[in-house]
Amino acid sequence: MGVLDRFERKLEGAVHGVFARAFKGDVQPVEIAARLQRELDAEAKLMSRTKKLVPNDFTVILSAHDYDRLVPYGKTLNAEIIPELKDHAKERGYVFNGPIRLNLEVDDSLPTGRFVVESQAVAAVDTDDRADTEMLQAANLVLEVNGMRHPLQPPGFTIGRGSDADLRINDPGISRRHAEIQVHANGLMRVVDLGSTNGIVVNGNRVREANVTDGTRIEIGSTRMLVHAPQGH
Repeated sequence: MGVLDRFERKLEGAVHGVFARAFKGDVQPVEIAARLQRELDAEAKLMSRTKKLVPNDFTVILSAHDYDRLVPYGKTLNAEIIPELKDHAKERGYVFNGPIRLNLEVDDSLPTGRFVVESQAVAAVDTDDRADTEMLQAANLVLEVNGMRHPLQPPGFTIGRGSDADLRINDPGISRRHAEIQVHANGLMRVVDLGSTNGIVVNGNRVREANVTDGTRIEIGSTRMLVHAPQGH
């Protein structure tokens, strides 16, 4: 049984066919899995006689329609696709040099049913230089939203329901431009309310702005977000 056959069966069992019903005619999760597998094969770089380096950071760029439909299933997509990529890599002698990250982005110019994959090999950072610890920790942090991880890198990004927001979330309780995550080169990060209707809640407290660190929980509308450093690869 091939990796995609295994993936398709596991995915169907995990969500009881909900993908098939929800995405009929749209981008199918198994299509994304197949495209990511091909990305590994196409981008494999020879390291030694038996090992090849492959990308570990993937961005799937979708139409607005497909993005809005797939985002609520982000946690399931990560849980099912990433282990299958690891299995495929093991079978082919591929090596990842950092944690596997799978992110979704929206491109309003893409038609429904079409998507683009961008990938890169991102090295895991390991250093004993204490002076750089805070900056390095910040560089490794992500904002997890509905199971999808968004790297926290300078200068940051805006969050909202509108098409002009960098991170677009389909939640009626979220304003078109709701909040901004500011990421500075020195490692300092803040979340700032952009004058939204419903405000922001950070670690249980309603605020206009607040510092962001590993473990910070952010709520806007009915959407909960977590800042953290992904473990393992």
